[in-house]
Amino acid sequence: MRTWGPLTAVCLSTFMLLLDVTIAVVALPDMAASLHASLSDLQWVMDGYALALAAVLLGTGAAADILGRRRVHVVGVVVFAAASLLCGTAGGPGMLVASRALQGLGAAAMFATTLPLLASVYQGRRRSVALGVWGAVSGAAAAVGPVVGGLLTDGPGWRWIFYVNLPVSVAAVWLTLRVVPESHGARERRVDWAGTATFAAFAGALTYGAVRAGQHGWGDTGTLLTFAAALAALACFLVAERRSADPLLDPRLFLKPAFSGVMMGALAFNAAAFSLMAYDSIWLQTLLGMSPVRGGLVFLWLSLSSFVVAAAGGRLLHGVPARITVGGGLLLIGTGQFCMTGLDAGSTASALIPGLVLAGVGTGLVSPGIAGAALAAVPPERSGMAGGAVNTFRQLGYALGIAVYGTVVTSRMNDTLPHDAAHALAGGAAGALRGAFSEQALRTAFASGLNTAAVVAGLTATVAGALVVTLVRTPRAARTGVTNSGSGTLTEETVPPRGRGR
Repeated sequence: MRTWGPLTAVCLSTFMLLLDVTIAVVALPDMAASLHASLSDLQWVMDGYALALAAVLLGTGAAADILGRRRVHVVGVVVFAAASLLCGTAGGPGMLVASRALQGLGAAAMFATTLPLLASVYQGRRRSVALGVWGAVSGAAAAVGPVVGGLLTDGPGWRWIFYVNLPVSVAAVWLTLRVVPESHGARERRVDWAGTATFAAFAGALTYGAVRAGQHGWGDTGTLLTFAAALAALACFLVAERRSADPLLDPRLFLKPAFSGVMMGALAFNAAAFSLMAYDSIWLQTLLGMSPVRGGLVFLWLSLSSFVVAAAGGRLLHGVPARITVGGGLLLIGTGQFCMTGLDAGSTASALIPGLVLAGVGTGLVSPGIAGAALAAVPPERSGMAGGAVNTFRQLGYALGIAVYGTVVTSRMNDTLPHDAAHALAGGAAGALRGAFSEQALRTAFASGLNTAAVVAGLTATVAGALVVTLVRTPRAARTGVTNSGSGTLTEETVPPRGRGR
């Protein structure tokens, strides 16, 4: 227990928080029917969690250095559990969205402290083993999320995708308090609250603007004002970071082409690889009549191919420049999305499989190397900042992808369906529309919407991949170690190979 108890405690909370990123995907149609939720409600069910996680991740890590990492971690688990209970008992979409955002805040406290806690307990070979186990658990959470969500939704109901967190949270808190020692970082550092608040405002306004555009149009006055507010918040964030003695993210790092390329790659990665799954899931269940379990199993093609490539790549691709693995992986993800653009009224789930496999291969290349690519682009003293930024940009990309693709899907549907019908169909209300529209018309409309969104996702990944290949030119190769930064984030550190300098 003393040897591997801390790893078990950390892995429990990590598995739980990462599972909740994807577990709700296959439950969206049932949520919509049960809560009478609209498309924008469903978008915020997914985005509320990812946005809250991204918005406060860096700030929470800095606070944990001062307050104590174990303390912040346990508080995060408690908040996550309480929010999960609220999600499960939600009587309407507003309550569910608010509870999901609270879940994201708890998840940020957990995610920001998991690896620093491991670093404080394990050294040498044991640390390498612990990090390997943690990485495998992280990958497994993403892989089984849709399947677990399908099983729970098909069985006791969608509310149990949240209730299942309660016993896991109790076990995680008990084990953490019993076997994980307290640790701190640089206590003299100050938490950049101004940076945290302005970044949260920027991310929230940007995502809200994209969701609003789907309802009211890109040229709507309210939409334009929301985007203007996002730009103003971004300007305030940049000013706050330049003036802060301990910034969350130093804007001067973006003057380095390699760092900018990696951040654009991180933003595009989660957006292109995962965000469209929500709308694919709605199509599979409401138009093709698949159960949540069968719908979840479709996405195993992506998860399994990603897992196999990531596991094999650790040995076979050792020493290959990150711009090749990360950039090439993004290009494969883009190709996979392009392969999913041929849907029509007669398409079945099998039409998605080739694209999902290609996207999974790309994911298996990008996911293990993107953090190391960010670290290789900055001075060693900024490694924690770079590692935290990668996780933040990935979650922000997921949230933006959910918002943008939903707008694209409904905009394309508007060519064949009235505006309100397009929104209802994209939100999973196909049953209510079957009396007014033929099955052929509904299938054609949804397929065309998914095709256009897949083109956007493919272009996003392709452009990002090309930028990574072009901009990420660092002489440091990919050999991983571990560094524990002052920001409270344990990250992989890229080490130059023997015989070569930086």
